[in-house]
Amino acid sequence: MAADGVPVMRASLISPLNAGGRVEEVVERISRAILLGLVVDGEQLPTEVEFAHQLGVSPMTLREALAVLRQRGLVETRRGRNGGTFVRRPAHPPLGALEEQLRSTTVSELRDLADEQFAVCGAAALLAAERASAANVRRMLHLVEQLAAAENIGDRIRADSRFHLEIAMASQSERLTRLEVALQAELTPMLWLPVDSSTSVEDVTAEHHAIATAIAEEDGERARALAERHVRRNLRRLIELHLTVAGR
Repeated sequence: MAADGVPVMRASLISPLNAGGRVEEVVERISRAILLGLVVDGEQLPTEVEFAHQLGVSPMTLREALAVLRQRGLVETRRGRNGGTFVRRPAHPPLGALEEQLRSTTVSELRDLADEQFAVCGAAALLAAERASAANVRRMLHLVEQLAAAENIGDRIRADSRFHLEIAMASQSERLTRLEVALQAELTPMLWLPVDSSTSVEDVTAEHHAIATAIAEEDGERARALAERHVRRNLRRLIELHLTVAGR
């Protein structure tokens, strides 16, 4: 595992797709990396040939996906000697699209997603308490502070999701990290929709701090229990938000 953990997160996002990966899958993979803040605003992406090879798709498929991402304003292509494709991370997520996603996701589907996250988060927290480095713990606590200080929805989403990804990386399980990346991309943005006051930054920050403290103290069972409780609370928040949006 790399010392700073970033290569593991990127490996989770740019690992080869299933055979015959479609343009939509490539768009989703790269969009996820950008919106979760796993690539830096302004960062240059690999060359098309290199990136296509990393993703296991044809250069033509990648080229079409990048065209879609340009239309969405998530990347820009610059010409010339220092040209290439660069990330343009939006300050705010697409709230209308997120609200429609939440409206169209049934309560049963939300529960299924939460069931998966319950298993992944709990296992990752347990293993992180055994395997986390001092640097992992410092990053967790820093991300707790970032969430507390976040002034807009985009920053809250990124601090929230990165906290859970840091735990997954600290577990030193690439499979858990890949699963956590997918779950965070699907669930966390909806949690911060500003449709009511059910999601309290202070409450979530306190829950994150408690989990990080248990991991720092190498108390795996407490870390797992707190992580599982956090997922249950998030599910309740999502169901409340879903009912609010669906009732409009």
